[in-house]
Amino acid sequence: MPQNVILQGPAPWGFRLSGGIDFNQPLIITRITPGSKASAANLCPGDVIIAIDGLSTENMTHNDAQERIKAAAHQLCLKIERAGTKLWSPQVSEDGKAHPFKINLEAEPQDMNYFEHRHNIRPKPFIVSGRSSDPSPNSVPQSDVYKMLHANQEEPSQPRQSGSFKVLQNLVSEEDGRPMGTRSVKAPVTKIPTAMPGVQKVPLCDKCGNGIIGTVVKARDKYRHPECFVCSDCNLNLKQKGYFFVEGQLYCEAHARARMRPPEGYEAVTVYPKC
Repeated sequence: MPQNVILQGPAPWGFRLSGGIDFNQPLIITRITPGSKASAANLCPGDVIIAIDGLSTENMTHNDAQERIKAAAHQLCLKIERAGTKLWSPQVSEDGKAHPFKINLEAEPQDMNYFEHRHNIRPKPFIVSGRSSDPSPNSVPQSDVYKMLHANQEEPSQPRQSGSFKVLQNLVSEEDGRPMGTRSVKAPVTKIPTAMPGVQKVPLCDKCGNGIIGTVVKARDKYRHPECFVCSDCNLNLKQKGYFFVEGQLYCEAHARARMRPPEGYEAVTVYPKC
């Protein structure tokens, strides 16, 4: 059934719309901001807006509806249509007004008088009229299985033992100090794992001392990581630049010349090995 809802301005109104003729859907309120003017006017998500300020929304696009609502400065009149079912949430009242951010989750007291029959609402033993109220075990017929189970519980019985347990018990009860058929057992000793034959060792880097996994750079009899293959003075990477050994250390050409100065009257000449 259509309803007229009037919101007093100014904006914001506190609700969100979706739909329109451009979406082939009616204009529907999808969200209500708690404590807003729309919430105070009892608008709900799911309400269908069929008129805005007296103008029908049947042929209204989503943008036209927004502009129409923005144009209402002092008062916004909406004609809505609401479905029969509605999501209800209990309200909390403070000073006689409903609080917009609190709900009451306390269970309401229930009236138990609506039960047509109140027999055995609280569990009680059923008593047959004309007999004693004390339950008697003889009053209930007992089957053969019931009698057998109770007879086994009443008769004391020795614990069951497996065949292997009996053999061990007989061995331990021998007169000799050590039972026959047994031997002394020592605690297990953890062996230190040794290198398996045929497993290749990981080469160690001559600069950082760590193992090299992957690409290995070999200079004479020394191995290095690609990032450790640098000059000992300037840390210049020597890849595709040439390297020189001076007193067991790698250097670039400039620093190798500086460390290997020839005697006065001689000139240093770089000699590259033949490949």
